[in-house]
Amino acid sequence: MTQQDTTRQDTVQRDAAQQATTHPRIDFNPLAGTRPVGTTAGLLDGLRDAHPGFHSTFGRGFWVVTRHEDILAAFQDAETFSNRSVTVLDPEPRYRWIPEMLDPPEHTPWRRLLRPHFTPATAKAMEGRIREHCAGLIDGLADRGSCDLVTDFAVKYPSVIFLELMGLPVERLETFLEWERAILHAPPDANAARLAAMGKVTEMFAELIGERRAEPRDDLVSAAVSWRIDGEPISDEDLLAFCLLMFMAGLDTVTAQLSYAFWHLATHPGDRARLREDPAIMPSAIEELLRAYSVVLPGRKATRDVTVAGCPVKAGEMVMLPLTMANRDPAVFPEPERVVLDRTPNRHLAFGAGAHRCLGAHLARLEIRIALEEWHRRIPDYRIPDDAEAVEHAYGLLGLDTLPLTWS
Repeated sequence: MTQQDTTRQDTVQRDAAQQATTHPRIDFNPLAGTRPVGTTAGLLDGLRDAHPGFHSTFGRGFWVVTRHEDILAAFQDAETFSNRSVTVLDPEPRYRWIPEMLDPPEHTPWRRLLRPHFTPATAKAMEGRIREHCAGLIDGLADRGSCDLVTDFAVKYPSVIFLELMGLPVERLETFLEWERAILHAPPDANAARLAAMGKVTEMFAELIGERRAEPRDDLVSAAVSWRIDGEPISDEDLLAFCLLMFMAGLDTVTAQLSYAFWHLATHPGDRARLREDPAIMPSAIEELLRAYSVVLPGRKATRDVTVAGCPVKAGEMVMLPLTMANRDPAVFPEPERVVLDRTPNRHLAFGAGAHRCLGAHLARLEIRIALEEWHRRIPDYRIPDDAEAVEHAYGLLGLDTLPLTWS
């Protein structure tokens, strides 16, 4: 072998070793089913600590960026990381959720129209009704001495508030939840059921839009039918895509956050006692629970070839930006696996960042605060029974399937 051949071989081996280090291939499955609560966070922590980014071979394949700095930068670069697809396992979706799956500048007027309905003042105006609804639910549970926090409270509480906000019939909640589970929590091979459920939601909203055009009420759908973009009324197709997105966002995320918050407090009596005894800590405690138990695993689609976290992403490939990986990054949050109720600073990304930062953040924070206040006013001490187990799912959105609680 000549010196030139030897040098070439050394270069190939070095490049291969570097490639394996910077972007390993891992069979990472974001739809891994159910497991004991906390398992998913531990798994993601291990992957982040080992790799700033990697390529998952699951499904069609996608990239995963694992650290706070890179995830934040991707959220803030909408030109490179497009929202045309937001689910890494579906890079060519047959649907368009509005405005989540729009990029600027098309996204901007929708954001402007929605903003007045989700300001801090708007959320504050809803506080009385939310507190009344929350207290009534807990009063119905308190004398029982036990419940499944997920099905008996965390699902029903924010969902009813959302249905009232949209103008949907509260008495159909169970049907709506069945559709939501089919859309957001079904396994990959259940795409037909997912599309069928989307069709049912769309049919329901088509009827509601017609009713609100004829007889407007004080709800978000009534407001939406009067919106205009560039002086033109919004098409029925886009209105239905908007309503579908609101339906999915409103029936899931706060439920998941509440489930994790109560799981933490049930298993950490010291934090529970501190929350009761020091009400002033509530705002920072909520931010810390949002950080430690972030539930969304967003996807973005690359519009050009780009290197991110050492990964050579090609145009058209999908990139996952898991919020829990960013928010438990030890480079930003000391001892990130610990819940520190008065953690400061706490610049978490639980609501995302950039153009698509969650508009419902103020309402979500309010709902979580009221839930913690009203629950601990009536049921101050509770625990998971010794013979029970809390179970979480990872179907693209982290959440608890069940959380058995008992109290005296």
